[in-house]
Amino acid sequence: MGAILSLAGNRTSDYSEVLQNENCKRQRILSGFNDENPRLIPSLPDEISMQILSRVPRICYLSMKKVSRSWKIAITSPELFNLRKELGTTEEWLYILTKVDDDKLLWHALDPLSRKWQRLPPMPNVDHEEEPKKGLSALRMWNVIGSSIKIADVIRSWLGQKDVFDRLPFCGCAIGAVDGCLFVLGGFSRSSAMRCVWRFDPVLNVWGEVSSMSIGRAYCKTGILNNKLYVVGGVSRGRGGALTPLQSAEVFDPHAGVWSQVPSMPFSKAQVLPTAFLADMLKPIATGMTSYRGRLCVPQSLYSWPFFVDVGGEIYDPETESWVEMPVGMGEGWPARQAGTKLSVVVDEELYALDPSSSLDSGKIKVYDHQEDAWKVIVGKVPIRDFTDSETPYLLAGFLGRLHVITKDANHQIAVLQADIHNGLSSSPSTSSSSGRTMGASFPACGSSMPSDVLPVTPADSGYHPCDSTAESETETWKVIALRNFGSAELVSCQVLDI
Repeated sequence: MGAILSLAGNRTSDYSEVLQNENCKRQRILSGFNDENPRLIPSLPDEISMQILSRVPRICYLSMKKVSRSWKIAITSPELFNLRKELGTTEEWLYILTKVDDDKLLWHALDPLSRKWQRLPPMPNVDHEEEPKKGLSALRMWNVIGSSIKIADVIRSWLGQKDVFDRLPFCGCAIGAVDGCLFVLGGFSRSSAMRCVWRFDPVLNVWGEVSSMSIGRAYCKTGILNNKLYVVGGVSRGRGGALTPLQSAEVFDPHAGVWSQVPSMPFSKAQVLPTAFLADMLKPIATGMTSYRGRLCVPQSLYSWPFFVDVGGEIYDPETESWVEMPVGMGEGWPARQAGTKLSVVVDEELYALDPSSSLDSGKIKVYDHQEDAWKVIVGKVPIRDFTDSETPYLLAGFLGRLHVITKDANHQIAVLQADIHNGLSSSPSTSSSSGRTMGASFPACGSSMPSDVLPVTPADSGYHPCDSTAESETETWKVIALRNFGSAELVSCQVLDI
């Protein structure tokens, strides 16, 4: 009997111990939701938790940061995004800079997979005096690019019409992207070109100032090569207030946080003008820059308002640290946009550009054939509208292995169009490839509505009608992957970040 009571007592003791262990375990699990608990996910090692978080779509991170302080620290840590690179779970997002009526700048980010938009924090309204001894008014960063001065106004000022910069305080900044961050560089104040550089970190979702350029410059061109940000050309204020074109170049190392000098562009075509009069009248300027086949390609023009003359361009080789003349076919055939500016984008190692049509309601996509040194039409029709009053009627971007055109429709909606190059092949041969995931829906027949599943979040967005008459083959070439109504906002620039 005593043995039985002893056995029962042991069982009761064992049960109590198990119950205590379960309660302790439950308490530990519940405490996992407390910010004081060091573990990200209860009962899981942080290494496993980080593996899980790195596989979550980045669009969810804004909400996940609100779970706890430890989650916020983890989601905004470099370790998480380095792990995403190792696992191959990085995502390409499109960042679009727009300008509204009051010259205010707004950045918008598009996740092309979820087709969701996010608005970035405004660029800091920070007082910044480039030359306080001259009594310059404080510069406010949010308006740096926002002024409605166009490059045409810059050309007019070369001919003595300098009042435009006396009326408006800021213009002419450049945009770049390197090491997973956006950069805003330079620009004009009322009296001088700015050296300052601002960076947006999408991981922390904040703007901050980084090392300034060696000299102030506006309307410069940017390009990325070997994970470094190159800046070439632009204009600056000379003696007497006149604008002076710049031949200098420099490069920013985002890891070291420093700028280094690059050999200046020779502008060799401008050096062989037959008379001093032409040399004084025609101003050389870099009209674009693209990283292509391991080198920087910089198309150039000679300006004398209201005329500009394409003079080919020059190519910088970082291995030899020298400039060479651009191949004739590449330079002379590079399609030009408004006032000679030249947009291009590299997708899968192929160089593309949009050649606007003379009818102003369409365009053609051309690809550069480096073996034949020729630009060839690969898409015969791009459905862009006639926006003669718009400074930037369209933008080009490459992501998800595809070429994209960003433009506005007749209802002033911003549309992101994805090209299916194979469907748009013209009679001209091309070696361009097309990979990645195709999304969205084909253009509807004129007069019909866009399928609702293609539209982004706002119900105000309506069908996109690219043209009055579109052939079926052209309709199959383009797909709308995003459509959003930003009111009267104008396009300014765009960049792609893969993080």
